[in-house]
Amino acid sequence: MPIISKRSRRLRKSHSLRDMVAETSLSKNDLIMPLFFKAGSNVKEEIKSMPDIYRYSLDLLVDKARELEDLGIKSVSLFPCIDEKLKNPKATEALNPENLNLEAIAKVKAACPDLMVMSDVALDPYNSDGHDGLVNPESGEIENDSTVEILAQMALLQAQAGSDIIGPSDMMDGRVGAIRKILEKNNYPNTLIMSYSAKYASAYYGPFRDALDSAPKAGDKKTYQMDFRNKVEALKEMEGDITQGADIVMVKPGLPYLDIVALLAQNSSVPVAVYNVSGEYSLIKNGAAAGLIDLDAAITETLTSFKRAGASMILSYFSEYYARELSH
Repeated sequence: MPIISKRSRRLRKSHSLRDMVAETSLSKNDLIMPLFFKAGSNVKEEIKSMPDIYRYSLDLLVDKARELEDLGIKSVSLFPCIDEKLKNPKATEALNPENLNLEAIAKVKAACPDLMVMSDVALDPYNSDGHDGLVNPESGEIENDSTVEILAQMALLQAQAGSDIIGPSDMMDGRVGAIRKILEKNNYPNTLIMSYSAKYASAYYGPFRDALDSAPKAGDKKTYQMDFRNKVEALKEMEGDITQGADIVMVKPGLPYLDIVALLAQNSSVPVAVYNVSGEYSLIKNGAAAGLIDLDAAITETLTSFKRAGASMILSYFSEYYARELSH
């Protein structure tokens, strides 16, 4: 038998030893659970393209928030499914002070004051064109500056409703600075901004758009979301958002962009988040349902990969399942 002085396998020989020397740890404290909701009462509506994920009416949304808090989840991210009748090209429902989203924020926060509530800032749930910004009716261009004005007002309304974390997901230039300015001016200096800094134009968003019925009616989002071929650009977006007042920066999607998560984590002065998006979720769920992969193992490996890449927090539709079934 050869004498081998260095045997790496010695550190892998038992479960206990592997746990002791593991370089990366995953906890339910790292997770944020996205939740979809709609008008009505006693509504729990499964999203066909996202197995085991539902749209809730506000009464059941509050119940779900309490349930998640009891499981040890520290934060939820809220996404409204707006009635088509309330949508128009100017997205005016976004600034209705009595809209569904603001009501949801207030009710969840009142029921669960210690749960961190994150709210989405973008126009696609309210825009009849299905874009994150206003669409110029003549040119078809997504208008940046007029959109930013609305986004800033949306953010203030959400902060006033009780949102702890504002999540601008629109990718308009300058929106983080505008949001920080209006929050400071109106005495909300402690409201956090988690900016979707490196949000790529991706094929992995389909189920999410089903959940909110918010797909673009024409064109795509490639003029404002990032080109998936670009890497250095993500650093520029991150640096700009931090300079403008972002407290946390995010990479979206997750699995195809672990290199971007690592790049930002190595260069950021603020925590880095990642969004394990709907398409990634559905691929894993459907693969497990078909018997191709082990669901529990795939979830744990996937979520751990984000932490290994350097993410401090993970938005994932697996958050509830992990906290309930897999967290130790």
